[in-house]
Amino acid sequence: MRFSLGFFIREALRAMRRNAAPSFAALATITVTLIVVGVFIPIVQATQGAANSVRSRVLVDVYMQQKATAADDARVERELRVLPHVARVVFESKRQALAQQRRQNPVAYEILGNINPLPDTFHIYPTNPSYVLGVRAAILHSSSGGMLDPSIEKVSNHTEDTQKLLTVTRFVMITAALLAALLIAASVLLIGNTIRLSLYARRREVEVMKLVGATDWFIRWPFVIEGVIVGAFGAVLAIVVLGITKLAVLDPLANNFTLIAAPRTIPFVPLLLVLVAAGVAVSALGSGISLRRFLRV
Repeated sequence: MRFSLGFFIREALRAMRRNAAPSFAALATITVTLIVVGVFIPIVQATQGAANSVRSRVLVDVYMQQKATAADDARVERELRVLPHVARVVFESKRQALAQQRRQNPVAYEILGNINPLPDTFHIYPTNPSYVLGVRAAILHSSSGGMLDPSIEKVSNHTEDTQKLLTVTRFVMITAALLAALLIAASVLLIGNTIRLSLYARRREVEVMKLVGATDWFIRWPFVIEGVIVGAFGAVLAIVVLGITKLAVLDPLANNFTLIAAPRTIPFVPLLLVLVAAGVAVSALGSGISLRRFLRV
């Protein structure tokens, strides 16, 4: 005897009406869990984005001697570009540096008149922030045993600060990733346990169906479909709460506070799709997997 999908959907809806309390408990659990996940995902992304932004500003500054000529600058730039782990070399002439400093502090630099005490500078960006100290060491200690080039006056000396910055940002990124993994695991376990309790309340129904000859999948399909429906409804409720919160609270704050508007996180629509997919998938799988123990009659 063959049964259509419509039959299993009707059976799932009938079971939800007959077992309103366990179904409501599962729905509430999924809704609350997805709200927490929906809030936490942008927070994790904003944290990692801020850490990456800070790491991207880690660089090595190479200051040329005052008497360095254009030929010296060109030679040093070639030498810097061939160093290992160097992604980009940006040259800033002494005139550009002076103009920038005059804009930032016109009173102080007005006293100097036409004197320019600033050197030509190379800003070196490594391929990865973790290589910044290695690049600096390569410039200070070349294969010849001294500075990479005699026209170089000095190299930025922020070794201790750079090490602290890299350590802190690495810790922030690892912590955020671990918290995200723990939250996902806790969400799956919480929803799975709630579904398992709901199935436990209906174990007699499953045992009777099994004893009268129903196949495992005939019994399982209504529960899986019920899990899909409950997960979808829970996701929709979570989306409604998150949407209202975004429109009523977050958007007005973002217009008034730059700090809230600055982080780039997952757009709202893809976030909603992730929540719906997660709610449906976890609930359906939880129903199907949790039912196995009750099918052993």
